[in-house]
Amino acid sequence: MTSAFRLPHCRLAALAIGIAAALPALPAIAQDAPDTDTQTLDRIQVTGSRISRADIEGAVPVTVIDRATIDASGKTSVSDLLRDTTFSSFGNFRPQSGSSAQAVSDVDLRGIGSDRTLVLIDGRRAPYAPSTGTNADLNTIPLAAVERIEILSDGASALYGSDAIGGVVNIILRKDYDGAELRYGRGSPKVDGGDTEEASVVFGTSSDRGSLLLGASMNSRDMVFTRAQIGGDVRGGSIYGNNFYFESETDPGEEGAAGGALPGYACDDPNFWRNGANCVFDFNAVAANEASVKNKSLFARGTWQINDDLSIYSSASYSAADSFGRYAPTPGVLFVAEGTPNDPVPGDGLGAFIYHRYAAAGNRDNFVDNNVLDFNLGFQWQATDRLFVDFGLRRSDATFKETGRGYIVTPLAEAAAADGSYNLFDPFGNSEEVIKGFTATIGRDGFYDIEELYANATLDLFEMGGGTSVVAFGAEYRDEDYADIYDSLSEAGVVAGSSGNSSAGQREVYAAYAEWLFPVVDSFDFTLAARYDRYSDYGSDLSPKVSVRWQPLENLTFRASAGEGFRAPPLTYIYSERAFSAEQVQDYRTCLSIGFTSAQCGGDANGDSVADGPEDEDVVSYQIDSYSSGNVNLESENSRQYSIGVAWDATDWLNLTLDYYSVEIEDRIRLIEYQELVNFDNAGIALPPGTSVLRRSNGSVREINTAYANEGDLETSGIDANLRTRFDFDAAGRLETWLQVSRVLDFTVTDGETVKDRLGWVTSPDTRASLRNTWSLGGFTANWNVNYIGDQENPGTVPAFGFLAGGANTRIGSYTTHDLSASYEMPWSATVTLGVNNAGDKYPELVGYDNRPWNFYLYDAYGRTVYFRYAQKF
Repeated sequence: MTSAFRLPHCRLAALAIGIAAALPALPAIAQDAPDTDTQTLDRIQVTGSRISRADIEGAVPVTVIDRATIDASGKTSVSDLLRDTTFSSFGNFRPQSGSSAQAVSDVDLRGIGSDRTLVLIDGRRAPYAPSTGTNADLNTIPLAAVERIEILSDGASALYGSDAIGGVVNIILRKDYDGAELRYGRGSPKVDGGDTEEASVVFGTSSDRGSLLLGASMNSRDMVFTRAQIGGDVRGGSIYGNNFYFESETDPGEEGAAGGALPGYACDDPNFWRNGANCVFDFNAVAANEASVKNKSLFARGTWQINDDLSIYSSASYSAADSFGRYAPTPGVLFVAEGTPNDPVPGDGLGAFIYHRYAAAGNRDNFVDNNVLDFNLGFQWQATDRLFVDFGLRRSDATFKETGRGYIVTPLAEAAAADGSYNLFDPFGNSEEVIKGFTATIGRDGFYDIEELYANATLDLFEMGGGTSVVAFGAEYRDEDYADIYDSLSEAGVVAGSSGNSSAGQREVYAAYAEWLFPVVDSFDFTLAARYDRYSDYGSDLSPKVSVRWQPLENLTFRASAGEGFRAPPLTYIYSERAFSAEQVQDYRTCLSIGFTSAQCGGDANGDSVADGPEDEDVVSYQIDSYSSGNVNLESENSRQYSIGVAWDATDWLNLTLDYYSVEIEDRIRLIEYQELVNFDNAGIALPPGTSVLRRSNGSVREINTAYANEGDLETSGIDANLRTRFDFDAAGRLETWLQVSRVLDFTVTDGETVKDRLGWVTSPDTRASLRNTWSLGGFTANWNVNYIGDQENPGTVPAFGFLAGGANTRIGSYTTHDLSASYEMPWSATVTLGVNNAGDKYPELVGYDNRPWNFYLYDAYGRTVYFRYAQKF
């Protein structure tokens, strides 16, 4: 669809600049920023409500990370900052080599999935990352532009629509800044690589009629090689070195018995080594764990009071995040026919499958460019004393381009091996011309464009015992256009060392919502809210919510809420093309068909299968042709959640909040695992729509097809506690502390007929906590931050429902790090900061997870990181 307000990028940028330039001249820049300690009870709007109120504690729990806290953290990016929050229960995804989302960082509240956490920018939905199509990329949001971050730890689909099941992260950008600020900083971790750099300039001016803010920023983190981090000094041992399997005698064209290292190959080329009978490759020697990321941004915001009743506001931003990742040389499987030059056992009448590492072709290097252009133009109109209207339009264009070098076109490599021009027995002895003949540069191009029209209004209705009853209502229209296009060779599935396929789709979303406040008496009010969303590609959802607030004492507030939510199926889950991969699975019937004994295949004394899946390491596993694709029959998943809490301002120096939450998700959207489909098939369980397990006449698995499906449930509950203190010591300064504790009480996932309760096991800690301490005296400020991740322990036996990171009886102890910093305000309006994060040089335990030697999502392994920052105000 082409909208009436679709604009080319150049026109969009010109319009934003034109709006800023058209604002009347504003007074000269003030030398001092306004006093941020001044607090009033003006009506303000906070995340979780569209009604502006003067209440300090509302009916839903909202945690605010202000600019002072951001600066005290020593972090240089939004993603690094949110990774340390206690709400990120089981960790967040971050840039990593070897991933199709190499440059992306996300936030996952409650551990229920980043695609169930809604990210807003100034109350409006942040654009999705085109490389995932499911969640916002925090790396494209410049930290220098952020005023504060509000985290709503409660479901909010009744206000914001899809994805707000686990909570909402609302990133509030700077608006009314008077003056100019230059900032520069660098950080250096204990490990080689991972150095950080930040730089920004912000200019702002305002008057009683309007404001203008302009800024530019850069932040970066260098690439970290696997060999530089813990666990990287252990040699990798991939079977994709130079090994072979005989062709099956009973099933021509299929793998049979293992043959070990390729005969005649010395296995002494760089990074190749002997591991028993096999010649394996040390991928740790060349690959990177963490991809580099560099973000460069421009941003502008302006407001102008046209008259007493009408004002205009505009914002525009451009962000370019580029990334570099390095993977080990391409692994692949080649079939060589009997009697051809590379046949490992000539004369046996069988061909062979060679598990080969194309090290002579060099490493796989991936370059990614993510760009986001966002523009918003709106108007605010005080139509009457009782009616206020906010309406506008917004456009965001997120694009990405990925280039990969050093990949292998398998049919061309097989042809070169078949005619002998590529010598598998001496890979590094082959000519450059031969190797280039089957080496390819691959690419992906994608975009996620959103066009949005919105109109919100608040209306004062009537007086009640506790004040004015107010209703907020509005409507939104959103057009989403998405594409992720692979190069033609990758689409054909002939590129080794790469997976995935193209996806593209478009949808229109229409929404209407209302929120109605009833202040019954001064100490008691309740709010009703509901939202209706209609999606052009699957249907509609209705999300109601009720919130209650009771304040029996001036310093004591009880609050509760209950509601329903939903998550719309992402476009990529619906429209993805069929993609090939060769997955490792275990299957009793297939194992028997290739000549192994019943015991080797996991059978009992009666010959029946007792294998539980891939956690049975002694049972034979093998590669199967596997495919994944989109599912046009997907529907939304639905949730029910409630929370109850208390806020107590015990004294002038002590504030406490305690909140309990419960979330239940039905018809969960999930990708059915290949092994799970095989287990379902063996147990006679009906496979979800869009999936299949196809077998040969002898019972062996020939092909597995999977897709995203509405299958299974998830239930979780927990407690969030906050304790804040503030002590004034007069001449000795002021001490502020903030203790946050989040404890997950229950986390149960039901897949098919299997109930999985893994809370407290490895990768799923039940407790996260942080303690922020700030002491200030005059122009001097010292910070001591403590971050805590609870211990984890697996049970003594492996359950029947699947994989255990680290295996049975594995235990990971609690993990505590200390961050220290000191800042001093110089007489010339400058602030100098010196700090050290992870002052104790703490490292995570080496328990492997998801192809990393430690849990990459929950911990980092930078070690002690020293940093400095200089900020100059004018």
